[in-house]
Amino acid sequence: MPAPLTVAVAQPACAEPGRPDTVAVNVERHAAAVREAGSARLVVFPELSLTGYDLAAPSVDPSDERLAPLVAACAATGATALVGAPVTDPDGRDFIATLAVTGEGAAIACRKTNLYGTEPERFTAAERPALLELDGWRLGLAICADAADPGHAERLVGLGAEAYVASTLYGAGPEALATKAARYPARAADNGVWVVLATAAGPSGEFAASSGGSGVWAPDGSEVAKAGTGTGEVVTAVLG
Repeated sequence: MPAPLTVAVAQPACAEPGRPDTVAVNVERHAAAVREAGSARLVVFPELSLTGYDLAAPSVDPSDERLAPLVAACAATGATALVGAPVTDPDGRDFIATLAVTGEGAAIACRKTNLYGTEPERFTAAERPALLELDGWRLGLAICADAADPGHAERLVGLGAEAYVASTLYGAGPEALATKAARYPARAADNGVWVVLATAAGPSGEFAASSGGSGVWAPDGSEVAKAGTGTGEVVTAVLG
């Protein structure tokens, strides 16, 4: 087993969609969360966190200069930040993606494999899930509806994942809250791995409200850390 890994889950307030500075404002809030997370080696943000859940938002290139404040925050703290954005591949296909941002820059870490609602009108589903290696840990990455499929986590654990890391958004209604409360302890206990969840709080793009409640669960399904429902919360935990 690798050495313990300090992780943080963050649910920053999301700027209003459609503004010319939406991404820039969100990047600054992400950078502040990374700095608040202190010594965390991994800081996880919600689905489409850089744009909000705005399915018409322009794609974000990993080399976009607007990411510079976040790259600088990661350089200062030694963190890797997992942030959400739409991306366009060289072949022209659009994906809902997670970018891994370090002090060296940003790169696409995974693309969403299970699309939801109207997402297929623009986005392509990725063919396979993705692992990220950090400090000897193999992290299986999920984006929202990916985690609704038990087979997604099972496949990543079969590939060697020791933790399942999900970036999501849930509405604030009781049904969504009940689903979220049951899903992540189950993913942990059913697969015997750590589960890390970053989920949006407050308004996000097309959602007037989202649930908050980001958290971390141990391999037996027990809750280790949990954020409340408010925006701006950052919660840390140690895996291992």
